[in-house]
Amino acid sequence: MRSGFVSIIGRPNVGKSTLINSLLNFKVAITSNKAQTTRNVIQGIYNEDNYQIVFLDSPGIHKPTSKLGKILNKESYSLTKDVDVILFVVDASKGIGPGDKFIMETLKKSKIPIFLILNKIDLISRETLILMIKEYQDYLDFSEIVPISALKKDNTSHLINVIKKYLTDTVRYFDVDMITSNSKSFMVSEIVREKLLWVCEDEIPHSLTCITTKFEEKDNVAVISVDIIVDRDSIKKIIIGKKGERLKMVGTTARKEMEELINKKVYLELYVKTINNWREKEAQLKDLGFNELSLK
Repeated sequence: MRSGFVSIIGRPNVGKSTLINSLLNFKVAITSNKAQTTRNVIQGIYNEDNYQIVFLDSPGIHKPTSKLGKILNKESYSLTKDVDVILFVVDASKGIGPGDKFIMETLKKSKIPIFLILNKIDLISRETLILMIKEYQDYLDFSEIVPISALKKDNTSHLINVIKKYLTDTVRYFDVDMITSNSKSFMVSEIVREKLLWVCEDEIPHSLTCITTKFEEKDNVAVISVDIIVDRDSIKKIIIGKKGERLKMVGTTARKEMEELINKKVYLELYVKTINNWREKEAQLKDLGFNELSLK
């Protein structure tokens, strides 16, 4: 039996959540085309008869502009310690950027094996990929370099096999039938947030969060309430939409996905609430579940 923990880090919007979903062949992390989608450390559990890999998906490392941003960065940096492997994911279609260089600089002192994961290789030529690999190697001595397309699951099975060689533990940390350690309550709030990310304007995602306030399962039914927290009344109006149409659309699509997750009929209620400047208020952040608050 071989097991271990693997962290997934990188700039926002490089495909970290898509990668973890692809590796597990199960959706444990929400995705969108907007940066900083992930706001919590997501645990996904890969199981084989003689292997267990616990993947930790992190918020994208970025230059924070709010107290919430500082929290998200702290969560990401915490995943560079006490793990067997660090997967440093980059967007191969964008080229190396200042954010990538900043992260590599912070990783130089790490004694943990670091893999360079060049994602979105389906969007570039082989020649470009070779040049990019050399450019990254000039900055950091990687233990392994694995080009992939997380979206198309290209070379992801090879990545699993390479990770296996670095696992150091001999115990199974989670039951073999577990895919994530996240609660259903957390996952349904994330489903709502994902649907909002897809339908709202660009500036909206960073101004909202979702929290499940009611989750009651009965024989064949789940009754769920989710609060959508925003920091301005103007955003509240955008989310609700004309005659409530946008919120209704979010609720309909979210409910369908929840029913697939829970395998029960879902009665879903959504409430939009304004908490002015919630991203800057420590007490509010604690109430909303962001607990990494030893900030300076």
